[in-house]
Amino acid sequence: MSTRAYTYRITVTPTGTPRPEEAVRPPLSFEVSNHDDILAIVERSRRLTGLPPDTAAAMAVGLKLLGEVVLQEKVNPLFDPLRGALRSFIGGLKALGRERGQPTPGEGK
Repeated sequence: MSTRAYTYRITVTPTGTPRPEEAVRPPLSFEVSNHDDILAIVERSRRLTGLPPDTAAAMAVGLKLLGEVVLQEKVNPLFDPLRGALRSFIGGLKALGRERGQPTPGEGK
């Protein structure tokens, strides 16, 4: 992982299943790096998007994790269909913050 990036341990801990007889799987953990401060982006997303706090956090974390993979895999055609859509969506989030005169997810600190 790059030392010029933020590094994170991501943990997904199952807390239940749709069927009582189904066993809960053990947690999944992995480490990633990202060029942005994901925790600051979650805070701004919670403030700016109008989404419920947990939904805003899930959106921001998922978007940043996927976005970083897409950036790292510049020549991988698997991600070609996503590039324009991600660019447009992130642009819309940033515009939302500018309209409200606040720092936006992925812009500034």
